[in-house]
Amino acid sequence: MQYWVPKALTFGVILGLSGCSVFTNDTHHKKNYRVHEAVQVPADLEQPFQDKEFQMNVAVYENDADPLSFRPPQQVLTLAKGSWAEDKEDIARIYFDKNDGIEALDIFIWEAVEGVLQNNQTSISVDDRANGKIATGWYSIIKAEEGWFWETVTEVSKQRFEFTLSQEEHQRTASLEARLLDYQSDKVALDPLLQQQLEVRALNAVVAEFDYRYRLLEVELRKQQGVLSLDSGFDNKGNAALITLADRVSVMERLSNFLERVNFTVIRIEEDSNEVLVRYQAPENSVWDSIWGEEETTLTLEDGDYTIKVGVTDDEQTSLTWFDAQGNVLDAATMEALQQGLVEALRSRGLSI
Repeated sequence: MQYWVPKALTFGVILGLSGCSVFTNDTHHKKNYRVHEAVQVPADLEQPFQDKEFQMNVAVYENDADPLSFRPPQQVLTLAKGSWAEDKEDIARIYFDKNDGIEALDIFIWEAVEGVLQNNQTSISVDDRANGKIATGWYSIIKAEEGWFWETVTEVSKQRFEFTLSQEEHQRTASLEARLLDYQSDKVALDPLLQQQLEVRALNAVVAEFDYRYRLLEVELRKQQGVLSLDSGFDNKGNAALITLADRVSVMERLSNFLERVNFTVIRIEEDSNEVLVRYQAPENSVWDSIWGEEETTLTLEDGDYTIKVGVTDDEQTSLTWFDAQGNVLDAATMEALQQGLVEALRSRGLSI
């Protein structure tokens, strides 16, 4: 019965080898492709009606090989306090109002112009301030920026400007105008848009300098107010006291806030008796505070509780009389040292009572 097994295996091998010739590959047979004929337009087809009134011609453009500048005009930046500009003005001009602390507005503006020239390492070529004009030397508005091994922006031009200052009769408002006098460049030609941008940028540099100088002036004014608002003197009973020009109501409202900034803790405010109970504890300044400039002012006053009596002197000034925890009035020497320490705090922090 087993003789048929070898014959069956032999027949299976022969059948497998012959399979390749039995099955054909008809993937690319022409019957698998449908041939489409070209679209035939009917001979009787008519085009739709086109009204010539609404017919548009096909635009034809020529490419310009030269790159064009699409930068918008420069804007006058009214960054400084009290500065403003007129809308839709074609010239580079800005207006300044006389802020508090400025004695002469025209002198302050000219000093800002001189500051810009010094920053650009140039000078005044024509000084005609009597007629409100100053002409500058050569300098570049766009500075070259230094990179690691090359300059990222090169200095492509130099300019000279004329600044014209006009002041109203009341001398509370003045205008400053910048005008390009001369231009030098081997790479960029001067056009009206570039001229407007350079003039406004020169004017904006003066505005920024004006803002910087007035901020410094404000700091000095606050320091002076601190010095003037606190002095040594005597109350109406002859006791040593601190004297301030502010009225008693303002002192009562602002004294606690001021004392808390110089290491006092306000315990209680007695409005009826015009007394303020405070506690003083000297700050612990470290070496790092002195290095980073954060060292706080230490008063020549012993730690403890104090009562401040707010009164009015005979000449209508406000007096601050200090009492220790036992109710004793602080002597003149202690009050003098306290006044100097508080004034130093006023100067360093720009505070005032």
